[in-house]
Amino acid sequence: MMKALLNIDYTYDFVADDGKLTCGKPGQALENEIVRLTEQFIENNEYVVFAVDVHDENDPYHPETKLFPPHNIRGTKGRDLYGKLQAVYDENKNRDNVYYMDKTRYSAFAGTDLDMKLRARGITEVHLVGVCTDICILHTAVDAYNKGYEIVFYEKGTASFNQAGHEWALGHFTNTLGAKKGDDQ
Repeated sequence: MMKALLNIDYTYDFVADDGKLTCGKPGQALENEIVRLTEQFIENNEYVVFAVDVHDENDPYHPETKLFPPHNIRGTKGRDLYGKLQAVYDENKNRDNVYYMDKTRYSAFAGTDLDMKLRARGITEVHLVGVCTDICILHTAVDAYNKGYEIVFYEKGTASFNQAGHEWALGHFTNTLGAKKGDDQ
């Protein structure tokens, strides 16, 4: 089975203590696991996607403008990958199996070429890590399910600023989307 790792929104604004919409310590605690998985997928020549939220400042047409404080603004350090993950990306960004993409909605599939990229490579299974479990990872997982992908999630590779939402989403992945837990593999 061909598989891909989707690194979702593991950026400065979502993880750093002074990030604009941070999940803080729970997100920071994921760093080593996300880096390990990313390096493992890259070394195994499996597809790695960095799906990164991007916004334009004060965009009156984007629904998140009314829901959340400004975050991941184009051209700011808030969009940098958090911690050691940025160096992993920088070292591997020219490889054929590494893809960095902007996304403007919660799901990495909404309004992007992600589905085409995965299908062109024969990928049938997506592995999900990053933040926030109950927002962008959840919406990506639902879209992946609806598009017929097998889903693997990593409890040790996901976090949110809402612990109750995080726990609910983990249960939803398994009980409603039929996802497998990657931590057990």
